[in-house]
Order: sequence, then C-alpha cells, then structure tokens
Amino acid sequence: MPLRFFSLLTSLVLAGFFASHPTAQVTAQATAQATAPASDAVKPVPRDGNWLKRHEAMNERVKQGNVDLVFIGDSITQGWEGSGKEVWKKFYGERNAVNLGISGDRTQHVIWRLDHGNLEGISPKVAVIMIGTNNSGSNSPEEIAQGVTKIVEQIRTKSPETKILLLATFPRGADPSDEKRQVNEQSNSIVDKLADNEHVFYLDIGDEFLDDDGKLSKEIMPDLLHLSEQGYTIWAESIESTLAKLLN
Repeated sequence: MPLRFFSLLTSLVLAGFFASHPTAQVTAQATAQATAPASDAVKPVPRDGNWLKRHEAMNERVKQGNVDLVFIGDSITQGWEGSGKEVWKKFYGERNAVNLGISGDRTQHVIWRLDHGNLEGISPKVAVIMIGTNNSGSNSPEEIAQGVTKIVEQIRTKSPETKILLLATFPRGADPSDEKRQVNEQSNSIVDKLADNEHVFYLDIGDEFLDDDGKLSKEIMPDLLHLSEQGYTIWAESIESTLAKLLN
C-alpha cells in the first residue's frame, strides 16, 4: 500500500473516530498541550554585566528588610529612578518601597530573579507587577500570559501574605494599529483572569495614557514606550486609591 494512501486512510479513520467520540478529541488536545514544549517566556534565565550587578544590589537592599511595597518589572519600572524620581519620592518615599525593575527584562528574567533573592527574607504588603512588553516582539500573547502567570505564582508561593497588584501591560506605539500594542492587549485579556480580588488584584490603567483616539502623546511617552515625568504622575495617581487600600 503506497505510504501516501496509508497516511490518508489513517487520517480519515482518526477523523471518523473523533467525530463519534468527542471526549477523546478533547483528551487528545489536552494531552498535546500538556506535552508541548514550554516557551522561553517561562524558562528562567539570567543576563550578565550590569544587569547582574543591579540584581545583586537589589538583593542587598531587601536583605536590610523594612520593605512594605515592591514594584516588579522592566525599564518602565526602573524608570522610577529616572524620569519618575520626583513622583516616586512624593508617592512612595515614606512607604518603605523598593524598585525591582531592570531595563530590558522579559518575563523569563523576572522569573529567574525571583528565584534568586529578590524577595528573599521579606514579605511586603503589596507587590506591583508590570511586565511583558519586552516579550511582545518574540512571544505570542498566550506565551506572555504564561510568563506573567508564573511570576504571580512565584510571589504567591514565596510570600503568601503579599497582596499582588497586577497591572495590565501599558500601551505602546503611536496608535491602536501598533502590532506590539495589540500583542500586549491580547495578553492583558488573558492575565486579567488571574485576579481573585483576595490575593491578586488586576488593574488596567492603559487608557489613562491615551487620547480619545487611542493615540499616545510624546509628552507622556517620549519614545512611545517609556514614560516622562508626566507619565509617571499618571501611573501613580491612577493606582493610588487601589494601592492605598491594599497597603492598609
């Protein structure tokens, strides 16, 4: 029997079997998903050079204790020490807050950091997470959501008493047609389901950065990704009521 004909016959037989046994089809799909290789978005990996130095410096800070609030993320979070410095001082200077953001980080880098000391020995009241935009060029929304989910699970395991304020990944690009913005939005629509409003709280403040047409202003994000001081003010003001409740 020719191989091509045999393959066609096999496909027809399987199709007929699954049509008459829908439960078997669901089971087969679940098995395939379970055995599919995990994406790089959930595989913990470190970086080198100055990244490692900053990671170690953050570990030294948390070892000192007295940490009630942490911000976890990438360059947008690290930027609280740059364009957002004065805003941070105003909103978080008296709240025992620690910045755990590193420029360029993707979900897999944060996962590695959380397994290597960023929360060791502390149990902050609140952890604010905003991560994923650096994955948007190479990972699918589903893969990014898997990475964010892993980060939430790590914090829940390492510090069960910590309330998690999970922020939707901020919009980027000039307008709604931006492909990476669309990836972020699709990922957000998945991770919002992580909220149980007991331990994990989800907040999407993206519209606060946009005009009525969904466009980003360079006054808010000069490079259409990173925030200006005005952008950090919007961030702080937009989460303040929720954050205040969680801290208290």
